Amino acid sequence: MAFTHPLARALFEPRSIALIGASADPAKNTARPQIYLRKHGYRGALYPVNPGRSEVLGEPAFARVEAIPGPVDHALIMVPAEGVLAALEGCARKGISVVTVYSDGFTEAGPEGQAMQQALVARARELGVRLLGPNSIGMINVAGQVPLSVNAALACDTLTAGRVAFVSQSGTMLGTVLSRGQARGLGFSRMISVGNESDLAVGEITRLLVDDPQTDVILLFLETLRDAPALADAARAAHRAGKSIAVFKLGRSEVGAQLAVSHTGALAGSDAACDAFFREHGIVRVQLLETLLEIAPLLVRAGAAPSVAQPARRVGPPRVAVVSTTGGGAAMVVDSLGLRGVEVVGPTPGFIADMAAQGITLRAAPIIDLTLAATPARYEAVLRGLLAADFCDAVLAVAGTSAQFHPQLAVQPIARAAVDACKPLAAFLAPQADASLALLAAQGIAAFRTPEACADALAAVLLRQAPRAESAADPALAAALARWLPAPGAGPHAGPHAGAAGRAGEPAAARVLDEPTSLAVFEALGVPVARRVVLRQAPWTHAVPYPVAAKLVSADLPHKTEAGAVSLGVADDAALGAAVQAMHESALRYAPRARIDGVLVQAMHRGVVEALVGYRHDALVGPIVVLGAGGRLTELMRDVCLRLAPLDLAGAHAMIESVAALAPLRGYRGMAGGDVAALADALVAVSRLALLPGQPVAEAEINPLIVERAGAVAVDGLMVMRDGPPSSN
Repeated sequence: MAFTHPLARALFEPRSIALIGASADPAKNTARPQIYLRKHGYRGALYPVNPGRSEVLGEPAFARVEAIPGPVDHALIMVPAEGVLAALEGCARKGISVVTVYSDGFTEAGPEGQAMQQALVARARELGVRLLGPNSIGMINVAGQVPLSVNAALACDTLTAGRVAFVSQSGTMLGTVLSRGQARGLGFSRMISVGNESDLAVGEITRLLVDDPQTDVILLFLETLRDAPALADAARAAHRAGKSIAVFKLGRSEVGAQLAVSHTGALAGSDAACDAFFREHGIVRVQLLETLLEIAPLLVRAGAAPSVAQPARRVGPPRVAVVSTTGGGAAMVVDSLGLRGVEVVGPTPGFIADMAAQGITLRAAPIIDLTLAATPARYEAVLRGLLAADFCDAVLAVAGTSAQFHPQLAVQPIARAAVDACKPLAAFLAPQADASLALLAAQGIAAFRTPEACADALAAVLLRQAPRAESAADPALAAALARWLPAPGAGPHAGPHAGAAGRAGEPAAARVLDEPTSLAVFEALGVPVARRVVLRQAPWTHAVPYPVAAKLVSADLPHKTEAGAVSLGVADDAALGAAVQAMHESALRYAPRARIDGVLVQAMHRGVVEALVGYRHDALVGPIVVLGAGGRLTELMRDVCLRLAPLDLAGAHAMIESVAALAPLRGYRGMAGGDVAALADALVAVSRLALLPGQPVAEAEINPLIVERAGAVAVDGLMVMRDGPPSSN
């Protein structure tokens, strides 16, 4: 046995298995697990359960799971949905600790199925039974010869074991990845389909696999994130163990955040939040399914490479040296690497001199092209030199047509050079060269069939970072903000000026704080706010120097510009009175039921740039912070950077660097720059909303934060409270 955790042993290495609903008809899906288990050498006890038969496919069958004579570690339930709960009860009476439910007809089938699944999970928890599924296609322990699955890919003659685990939210992908890997000589340790994730989910399973001594890399195929905190915990554990996690997630094209009140919500779609979650937890995200399959050997080798494990030790983009026997093939990869933020570096003068001493002539060019002068010895010598050089962080070997029919010329030198490699090495084979791909796979060398997958993998590995530390709640911060934030569970108008979120004043579940209250919260967080006063009635006299900005105070008007509830550059008292009248008329046309609580008068500010600083509690990953171009063009430009919250100063400065619209802050063509440090401080301050116990803030936004030559000031604020129980994220 490889696992020490009791749950992992029962899940992946069961000594005995009950097949509830096993069919005696080999043509049926429910007969497959028994067939595959025996075909691929399962050595444990197998108990078909079928009330209509005393024998199934040559083995004694039992009418009820309780009638099985010996102990059972794991049960696979394959009966119709309406019979699953009764089967679960029988498993509990038998003392079975883990149950996989292949049956469908639960949450994926609609409200009635969702209710059935909720009842099933509740009963399983009462009974102390862990569930995989429902709607799970099963588990394949390749290394331990336990193919407990109905997946038709297991009809293959043999299974290739490796040190890569695969966890999938799609059952079909289990067979897809298994079959593609088999064809390439890429093996797996464990493969598992989580189905509906009603109980055992991706995060917990990944954490179990981190402790598997037969697994070095964990691959994930995700459609969504259902338990981000558990996956974050697994990522931190993987980093401590020197193991890697890579993910392919669907959903890059989703619109996301359709019901968001703020611009931040519209800009920070769920997939963008997931991208930040993966990046900041050291999980390698790939863009292509092909990459997910081919990246594993690169991750295994890169796991011990300091240049990958600690990429922040050197300032600047990661550097890849490319040596090739086909200039065109190499150029395709180089082009893709550049688009992904990886620098391709040519040989240094010192390296050229070293190679010349060995009779190898190189040019000072980005690609070391040996097409006309390539011999196995020269190719290997250049590769060995690059793998030992300090001017690159990884090496890419590109082979041309010789890879198909003459692997001894350009493929075997790659394998020989990789033996003592101290940095990541990848190979791209331009022709269709299956034998050479298998040769490299057998040597544990990442070899790619397409330039896109090759660049995708190299960039993903070289740009990864160590997982962020877990953040603790700050009760003192909650106490400091309690004056303005409504108590958890308060009604839609709780707090000083809270209203229902919605377009044109329509009620919704979230609670919007009016702007004076929102600005007070930002000020309490440490963000400088423009001088202001709230006037409740005429005459509209005040002490703020003209010209001023005037806005209606209403929690029912989160988008004041659209409602005509903002007036800028107001020159005097008379102009202010006229502006208030016009804003009232416009706002009530826009939202007839809006409650207007007064007028906010603010000092006008002009700065170097206008920035959006936003915070959002994402439904999938939890708190995030967003930085982008501010003002009216925010959503049009969509020039934003997103990070998980809370944020430190280094992270804030990295965000500022990544937003093109904020480049004038650093000075441009002799123009004076702005106060970058003040903007970074504001980002950090707003991100601290993530430290509130229970994370009660749904969205918060300063738009714009005017960054001046010295200082930064918030002139517009919005805060939306979550409606519901505190979050566990």
